[in-house]
Amino acid sequence: MHEMVKVLESPKTHPAYLRNSELKKKRWHKVSLEILALPLGVVLLLGLWSLIVRAGNYPAFILPGPSSVFNEIGTIAVNGLLWHHSQATLAAIVGGLALGLTSATLLGYILAKSPLLERLVGPYVVASQAIPAVAIAPLLVIWFGSGKLSKVLICALVVFFPVLVNTIVGIRSVDAGLKTLMRSLRANRWQTFIMLEVPAAMPVLLGGLKIGVTLSVIGAVVGEFVGADQGLGFLINLSKGLFDTPLMFAALFTLAGISLCLYLVVTGLEHWLLAWRR
Repeated sequence: MHEMVKVLESPKTHPAYLRNSELKKKRWHKVSLEILALPLGVVLLLGLWSLIVRAGNYPAFILPGPSSVFNEIGTIAVNGLLWHHSQATLAAIVGGLALGLTSATLLGYILAKSPLLERLVGPYVVASQAIPAVAIAPLLVIWFGSGKLSKVLICALVVFFPVLVNTIVGIRSVDAGLKTLMRSLRANRWQTFIMLEVPAAMPVLLGGLKIGVTLSVIGAVVGEFVGADQGLGFLINLSKGLFDTPLMFAALFTLAGISLCLYLVVTGLEHWLLAWRR
């Protein structure tokens, strides 16, 4: 009888423990499925791609097979061509992100705090976004040359608007009751900004950053299309002129990889910064 009571009193038989174990199992199954989904999707996509190439009997300059593209990636990776052009594109992306994020966040915070200023400045900002970046890019190349600066500016312009909007929405979404509480605790503006506004607006700000990092790749490539002698956008233009489609696919895959890596970095940052919400 005494042994039975011990078993019944064991923590492992407690309903709360059983519920937690069940939740852990469900989470593990979900994570396992997510981990398996990516490689499985890649395998299916490559298989479908190979099937289309073989069924249509397409020549390599129209639609190369996966093996041709991966061989090309290996070749330009070994001879240093891939890193040379990727480095130029990454430099433009990082510079454009730094400039676009800084300016958009600062202006967004000012506009969020001043509805009157937003009504005055907002229409001009929206009107500037009505002009496609690809139309502005030639002007920036003429004004600032075909070097790195014009690429950074184009990238910053593409990043600017979504980050600006998310900053305004994030700052204005802070609960008014919490602001009143901070005032009752005699917090100054800096303390309110650091302890309340930044943490409360962080989910929306990081959402804007996710959009910004993916658009930054587009901005850098647009700049390289218009005028450049290096970069992945230049490599795509070069491969088009040479009818070297495997090289074009190699550059496109590299751009996709850069965009995915940047997105994952922001996702990891979001996971770390918003750990307090879980």
